[in-house]
Amino acid sequence: MSKKIFNPQDWLNADKSAISPKCTGESTCSPILSNTNDIEEITRRIETTAADIAPNYADWRDFGFALADALGENGRQYYHRLSRFYSGYTETETDKQFSACLAAHGHGVTVKTLFHLAKRAGISVAVASMQAPQISKLPNIQSGNLTKWQNGESETEALQESNLPTFPPEIYSQLPDFLQQITHYALSPEDADLLLLGSITVVSACLLNVYGIYGGVTVYPNLFLFVTAQASAGKGRLSLCRRLVEPIHKQLRDINQLEYEEYHRKQAEYVANKKNPDVEPPIEPPLRVLFVPANSSATAVFQILNDNNGVGLMFETEGDTLAQTFKSEHGNYSDGFRKAFHHEKISYLRRKDREYVTLETPKLSALLSGTPRQIQSLIPDAENGLFSRFMFYFMNIRLEWLDVFATPNGGESLDQIFDRFGLQFFDFYRSLQHTESMRFTLTASQQAEFNAYFQQTQLQYFDLCGQDYLGTVRRLGVITFRIALVLSVLRIMQTADFVSPLVCNDTDFQTAMSIVKVLICHAAHVFAMLPRADTAAPSKTTLFDNLPPTFDRTTYIQIAQRLGIPESTADKQIARCLSGGLLTRQKHGEYTKN
Repeated sequence: MSKKIFNPQDWLNADKSAISPKCTGESTCSPILSNTNDIEEITRRIETTAADIAPNYADWRDFGFALADALGENGRQYYHRLSRFYSGYTETETDKQFSACLAAHGHGVTVKTLFHLAKRAGISVAVASMQAPQISKLPNIQSGNLTKWQNGESETEALQESNLPTFPPEIYSQLPDFLQQITHYALSPEDADLLLLGSITVVSACLLNVYGIYGGVTVYPNLFLFVTAQASAGKGRLSLCRRLVEPIHKQLRDINQLEYEEYHRKQAEYVANKKNPDVEPPIEPPLRVLFVPANSSATAVFQILNDNNGVGLMFETEGDTLAQTFKSEHGNYSDGFRKAFHHEKISYLRRKDREYVTLETPKLSALLSGTPRQIQSLIPDAENGLFSRFMFYFMNIRLEWLDVFATPNGGESLDQIFDRFGLQFFDFYRSLQHTESMRFTLTASQQAEFNAYFQQTQLQYFDLCGQDYLGTVRRLGVITFRIALVLSVLRIMQTADFVSPLVCNDTDFQTAMSIVKVLICHAAHVFAMLPRADTAAPSKTTLFDNLPPTFDRTTYIQIAQRLGIPESTADKQIARCLSGGLLTRQKHGEYTKN
């Protein structure tokens, strides 16, 4: 934000056509942010991405007018919170500017301008206060669907989600070319995130000879992803990502078919010459696949992995498929999932010949999707260790109807396009198979930044979510490392430089960090939805969540009493939030949320 001296009188006499664009009710605009809660929500989203929404003075001035118009003097705190991401921010100059905006009274610049600037910066601006259609404007349809409107409840409010942050838009231009091509076909920020995470996850199952050292042990790229949203939110587009690795699965099946044909031929010869003691029975070939069916027994899943040297990808677009399998008598391999994440040994007994088998280094990746309720069926409580092994992405619902007959790809279907991407990756996969093993590593400066971030984040989320969430933060550390590994390997598709050690460049490292900073928020949201053993005790986040942006001790004690939290406990929670960096003490007894 380049700043300059502002004269309110100059503004009064200026041509208002130069003001930043306002929302006019067209399809590109969204509902008015009508109250402090909406502005607080949008401000938090901007703070999450640290976005400078006003790159020039005119924009900075205008969103000052917007806040002054909507909140009066109460808008000053938001002006500071949103201005501080400018590199030249000063408290004195920002105070002076907002005072000038208050004096000028805006003259037509409303909160819609803040809305516009946030949306232009890639921030989701959907809020829970979206206005429902009026009954009088609805078609005269005899349907029970009008009940919610008749009872005063907006259908839009019923569908609206918490609008969690999406990945920073700038990362998409910095991705390896292969991923840039894939995410080019995204329909929204959420869809771009979906395609990116889905692609990284399926690819992680196929980078067989790349590894890194993390926490002193060898780790491979394998990732677990669960995308969750209400029905029809768009998570079904994950099926496009499956096409990226279908050629590898097909190659394995073709090889397997040839092996079985040879096996059946030798089996026929053996039966014909069974009386000959020198003839040995042929050995049945392994079942070669990439995709591991989720609705298999535990022994069958482990056997498939064993047949494929521990490698497999579980891909299910209906999470309850796996949940129902876990509930069956012989289908609960949740412990195998937990062990596979860290490549720990898995042992099982083959019933056919009572053979004791050990999977030395399982390399399983998993991509699941389903509704929030299906997560609870799969992971029954917050203490379950399976939760912390997954990346969770909670899709925001967009109340938009897309033109389902549009053909922007020259008449070519997305199935055909992603099949082509699959062949492109298959060529790279074959080249990678013929190279020596590569060790992936971060630079010394990247390691320092990595450790500093997760040390601070661990403290913050311990205070917010408690001890049970620590496993998630810590495993998101290894997930970050694995994402950076996958990005670095896919970068080789451009350079054809198969070298070891494979050193992560700063671009891919920062991309991985940006992704996981958002995933931590999504995982915390899902975590809060899961039941806990001690349901009577108030959540550690209850007090923090109910605090205003700025407050004093009297305020937080009053809020604590309303929530049934003892005064001494409230003091301890505030102290932990201060030590974890969630709060800043402005002066004695006065605090600000970070």
